[in-house]
Amino acid sequence: MNRLAGPHQPRLSRPVAWLSLCRVDQYVKNLFVFLPPFFAGRLMEFQVLVVVIPSFLAISLLASGVYIYNDIWDIEEDRSHPMKRRRPLPSGDVSPREAKRLATALLLLGFCVAGVESFRIRSGELFLLFSAYVLMNILYTRWLKRFAILDVAIIAIGFVIRIFIGAISSAVLLSNWILLMTFLLAFFLGFGKRRDDLVLLEDDAVRVRKSVAGYNLAFLDAAMGIMASVVLVTYIMYTVSPDVIARFGTDRVYYTTVFVVLGILRYLQITFIERNSGSPTQVLLKDRFIQIVVAGWILSFLLILYVD
Repeated sequence: MNRLAGPHQPRLSRPVAWLSLCRVDQYVKNLFVFLPPFFAGRLMEFQVLVVVIPSFLAISLLASGVYIYNDIWDIEEDRSHPMKRRRPLPSGDVSPREAKRLATALLLLGFCVAGVESFRIRSGELFLLFSAYVLMNILYTRWLKRFAILDVAIIAIGFVIRIFIGAISSAVLLSNWILLMTFLLAFFLGFGKRRDDLVLLEDDAVRVRKSVAGYNLAFLDAAMGIMASVVLVTYIMYTVSPDVIARFGTDRVYYTTVFVVLGILRYLQITFIERNSGSPTQVLLKDRFIQIVVAGWILSFLLILYVD
């Protein structure tokens, strides 16, 4: 299958192109800031939501700014990518000058929201986390993404930063289990993305990422299998741990494990059989099976945490 083949993509309208450039669909990742209060059983508290929502907005604005700068720096490389060439910059729907202005505006607005939120809850540590997220991603875009394994580790650390932001914003004590599961799950998804890059390289003879030379299918298949197993074991240990049972006042949290197993198996199926794991966000937004599993997991947790 040659993914470079296909019909010509029509030009995007200006509003659609700008939204696409901001990668609004990727804001799904930023929902991780809500996980600490969710697992603490405090997500329904109004005083928690009014401080976590601004943090979600701030990290989303900052992430969009970083995404745009990444697209500007990678514009030539993206033009040879079978999927990324359709993005607003490589396709010519938005000029680099316009993109730089939009990215700068988003970063400034994001830091303003982050600063106000940090001042409101009197936490300099929160503002440092927002700054660290931006700095780390700039370094990733300019340099670190060239190194295999380290590139995926940076992505995983980004998710951990989101968790810390959510915990500080909501004044929730962060569980080590949540940190571990987030980090390992991000590694699992990141290796899936790299495997899709390698499949593209083999199908179309296109060097889609600088770090792809440090991977092969055998390594990525083994890495995904290891990460999937470790994520499952960590989640099961979390659900049956005495501190979790004591905190929630129930030993039924392990019921939710069935949805985690189904979700990971489905993602492995998408990766190995359908060979379409290049964007975990798009998988979540489009795959009905994954959506049902995630909805079932959330509903079961809500029933156990908030109703039982």
